[in-house]
Amino acid sequence: MKKRNFMSLLALGLISGATLAACGSDDSETASDSAAQSSKTEDKFSVVMVTDVGGVDDKSFNQSAWEGMQEWGEENDKKEGTDGFKYLQSNEDSEFVTNLNSAVQADFDVVFGIGYKLKEAMTDVSGQNEDQHFVIIDDMIEAPNVASVLFKDHEAAFLAGVAAAETTESNKIGFIGGQESDVISRFEAGFVAGVKAVNPEIDVNSEYVGSFGDAARGKQLAAAMYSSGVDVIYQAAGDSGNGVFSEAKDLMNADESKKLWVIGVDRDQNDEGKYDTGNLTLASTLKGVGAAVKDISNEAMAGNFAGGEVVNYGLAEGGVDLTDGNLTDEVKEKVAEYKEQIISGDIEVPQKP
Repeated sequence: MKKRNFMSLLALGLISGATLAACGSDDSETASDSAAQSSKTEDKFSVVMVTDVGGVDDKSFNQSAWEGMQEWGEENDKKEGTDGFKYLQSNEDSEFVTNLNSAVQADFDVVFGIGYKLKEAMTDVSGQNEDQHFVIIDDMIEAPNVASVLFKDHEAAFLAGVAAAETTESNKIGFIGGQESDVISRFEAGFVAGVKAVNPEIDVNSEYVGSFGDAARGKQLAAAMYSSGVDVIYQAAGDSGNGVFSEAKDLMNADESKKLWVIGVDRDQNDEGKYDTGNLTLASTLKGVGAAVKDISNEAMAGNFAGGEVVNYGLAEGGVDLTDGNLTDEVKEKVAEYKEQIISGDIEVPQKP
């Protein structure tokens, strides 16, 4: 597959929240691009996203994508609905194909699949609808009518590992993933590498919920980790990660002398860490899903849909990052040092545990 270089998400305002503008692209245009542009004007251009099981209010991955789509709609004077932008909720994996087909039948111009779990369903549906434009987030589909969006999650996770290692007092750190996969493995690999870069002697305990929609199980795993002496947990678990925050807040409210932290994922989860007398979100790894959704939607509306191409966003492009959160100035400086080393190529972050 070809790789396309979109304008840096950093320039588009991933961190600052500045307004996105349509980006430049190469001069190539497929026949389906031309057909789509001749059949619909920008006034009637519409986009839709099919969620993963975490849901549009998961305070993480899906929510970030939906917020990006809402911002795209606002900036382009679009209304929520079939003539503008919409989401279709998937409560189970079995609903992916149904929702994708519903999106096609509703005649949306671009159909986004939010998450690698939609790959199989989108591969089937896109193959049966070759004139329809699709976008898969967090995986690749080799088809001329599908654009693939990847993020170098391991790079941001490395910075989270640095922050955790510089903050821990117990030298015991935890990682809680959602469902085991190549994508979440990248988070784990980068995080552990970041911790070990600071202090190889720190113990890192990694566990998986087995789902992105089981907050109760996430809370249970967090409880076991904190009781074992872990004082910082990085969760990459979608809605299941809300259980990690819940457990940490319960423990802190019960005993203010505890110093427990959670590192958020995909969007700034600072608000999720607020408890009675403080905030326990140490920092959050950012993933520019919303910015990418806006970027690609604008490109497609301008007639430059990236069908058959891969868009890959990392630290250098501003596609991933780490918030300052509640980091001390000393830790922020250390994180910045490692960030520059990754961007310069001095550090190559592993993608597998």
